[in-house]
Parts: sequence; C-alpha cells; structure tokens
Amino acid sequence: MTKQVMVIEESGGGGGSGRRRKRGMTEKQNQLYPQSPAVSFLCLSSSASIIRRSMKPCRHFGQQNGVISAFHRLKIGWPTDIRHITHVTFDRFNGFLGLPVEFEVEVPSRVPSASARVLGVSAESMQCSYDSKGNSVPTILLLMQERLYSQGGLKAEGIFRINPENSQEEHVRQQLNKGIVPDDIDVHCLAGLIKAWFRELPTGILDDLSPEQVLECNTEEKCVELVKQLVPTKLALLNWAIDLMVDVVNEEEFNKMNARNIAMVFAPNMTQMLDPLTALMHAVQVMNLLKILIMKNLRECDATATDCNCKSVSDIVGQEKIVNV
Repeated sequence: MTKQVMVIEESGGGGGSGRRRKRGMTEKQNQLYPQSPAVSFLCLSSSASIIRRSMKPCRHFGQQNGVISAFHRLKIGWPTDIRHITHVTFDRFNGFLGLPVEFEVEVPSRVPSASARVLGVSAESMQCSYDSKGNSVPTILLLMQERLYSQGGLKAEGIFRINPENSQEEHVRQQLNKGIVPDDIDVHCLAGLIKAWFRELPTGILDDLSPEQVLECNTEEKCVELVKQLVPTKLALLNWAIDLMVDVVNEEEFNKMNARNIAMVFAPNMTQMLDPLTALMHAVQVMNLLKILIMKNLRECDATATDCNCKSVSDIVGQEKIVNV
C-alpha cells in the first residue's frame, strides 16, 4: 500500500491552518519525514505511475495555498570540482595539440601514413600494400605506378630521364600528401616523383651496404647474395624498383631507355652521401649493381615468357588486387 504525505511550509498570512496540518502528522510520520522549511512538496510512491497520478492534485493543492512546487524550484547547478588546465584541440593528421606534458604519455603518437605525408617518411611508418609479386611497399607507390602505366608512361620517350616542370610537381606533391593521385598528370612529373620518393627517404635503401661491398659485386651471384643482407622492408622496395625498371626496358623500342640508362637515373636516388665526390663514385657502383639485377630479371622473364609474373605491369594492373597490411 502506498502512503502519500504532504508537508506545507508555514506562511505568515495563512493563519493557523499550516500549523494545524503539521500537528496532524503522527509521531511516526515525523520521524520518517522530518520537517524542513526548504521543502514545500514531498510525494513518496512505490511506482512511477502513482507518482504521475499524484502530481496533479499535489500541484493543484499547492497553487491554491500560494505554494510553488519543489519541482518548479529545482535547478541543476554547474560542477564545482572542475579545474581548467589548458585548451586542447584535435587535428586529424597530428592528433591532440596543446596537451599537457603529464598527459602526453597516455595518448599514443600518430603513425605517419600516406594520407598525411608521402615523401621524406620512412617506409616502415607508411601504409603498405602488396604488389603483384608479393612485395610489401607503400601504397602510394603502387598508386603512382598504376597511373603511370595506365597513361602510357612506359612508352614515353626518355621516361624517368626527362625532368618535369617544377610548377606542376609542386601541385602534385600537395595532392599526394592528401592521398590523391591527380588525373591527367604528366607522366614525366609522375616518374620524377617516384624517383623523388626514393631520394627523400630518411636513409637510402642501399645505405646499409658499404661502398666496398658494392664495388666487389661484379657477378649476378654476388649481387644477389649482397642484396639479401638488406632488411626485409628495403629488400622489398629494391625488388619493386627493379621490376619497375624491367618494365621500362621492355618498352625500349618506344622510350629509348635500356638497362644502363634506367639504372643510371635511379642509382643516385638509392643512396645518400654528404660528400659529392664520394656520392658520385658510389652512384656509378650502384648503377652497375642495378644494371646486373635488371639484366638478370630480363633474362629470367625471357626464359619463362608464359609466366604471369613476367608480364608487363601494364597488362596486369587491372587485375591486381591491393591488400592492405
């Protein structure tokens, strides 16, 4: 059974009616519901439906006696235990900005990706995908390769040798940083950006090999054994680059780029040395290494011409499925 008790605040102009109502409460009720001048209305109910039914007569009774319902007085105050430390903003590329030092360890730093920056970032920190031969390389390289092939870049004379216009390259760089490969981009500009991607790496993919080791590689067997010393990430990038050069050489009839020419333009982008003279001498040695690896792949493809792995990428680019890792 539900009991309803109403306590009306005593007012000066209401005579003794309010006082008599308080005296009418039993001693047990006074113990359960102590009097308080701040309370104007109290409904106790065992179910929400009874509360709703009881609110209408209670408000009506309070209005007749000039009493405002406690529900109408109720206000939600602001928290009092909040302390402003600093203003923090969130950037989708750089994460939280303005975060206090004591909180930075709790928020993991953002891993650079191809959507934020595509040049000058290590391959280990970029979003990667598998190419048609199982090499895990940055996705942006595969996108640029696909666009280069689809626009007939392999047959463009002097591809990877002719320098593009600087104005267009700057615009394309900005688009690539957003993860977008622009439509109808000049193939020479696209080829130049592929070389620039290798050139602007924090460390060259062949920097782990000493000049002495590269100099001693004068046979295919020695070259293959030497590049196996590279870490898996750099070895995959080298294999991808060699396959790209092989596809260029396969179209030598149109682009006038043989194995030596393409190796010559790629060699300076594979290593980084501060001394110009040493860098030039080392680039020649790297060129010979790349040329030997290109000729090796060309011979293997000629020997297995029916193998799908030796098709030009321009033939299989539509069938290639990029899988993110």
